[in-house]
Amino acid sequence: MLDHCIWNSLSTCHVSFAEGDEFAKRFPPQVTSLAAIRDFSAPSFDSLTKLVAPGETAIFFWDLLPELPAGWTVMREVPLAQMVWSGSLDSREENQIVQLSIADADEMLSLTELTKPGPFGKRTSELGTYLGIRDNGRLVAMAGERLRLPGFTEVSAVCTHPEFQGHGFARLLISAVIRRITERGDVPFLHVAQVNTRAIRVYEELGFETRILQIAVGLRRD
Repeated sequence: MLDHCIWNSLSTCHVSFAEGDEFAKRFPPQVTSLAAIRDFSAPSFDSLTKLVAPGETAIFFWDLLPELPAGWTVMREVPLAQMVWSGSLDSREENQIVQLSIADADEMLSLTELTKPGPFGKRTSELGTYLGIRDNGRLVAMAGERLRLPGFTEVSAVCTHPEFQGHGFARLLISAVIRRITERGDVPFLHVAQVNTRAIRVYEELGFETRILQIAVGLRRD
């Protein structure tokens, strides 16, 4: 299931968000730019061409970059580590944490635009629970849930405002998100850029282990 987590999320737990058909699927752009194809066949790319508008970019998680048909340009390639949690939780205090909602969308978007944790849209918070920490009313850190498929939920959008780093907010929020995921019987997983060794070290300390290496590929339709 996790080898093709975007496709499987759009085919199961997040099917209500899915646009597309049996060959190509995507989330609405306002939710997230993530998309998936069934395979690298001509019918899959044909369906994707109908799904993505000219000039628009979609992001895929692939094991390798295939030979692309005409009409597509690779805008970005980011080597990823997919990590799965198998640790244990402590009983740290969560009094600082607040649950975020669509009413907080503008603040969440501003924080992700500043910190660049990965693709995040105005409606991404509709995919799952998002938690935050505020300082004098200002949102300074957050983390939440993105992809969801049977038995698994992705931890995503982990970010802290640069002025508030070093306070342990990310660890606190990740632990809180893990707790909520495991309480409903799912296994947490996440994706992190391989160059982000500092974050990988934190995730490992929290109980995550690398499962596979992939590539986040941003494709623009010409």
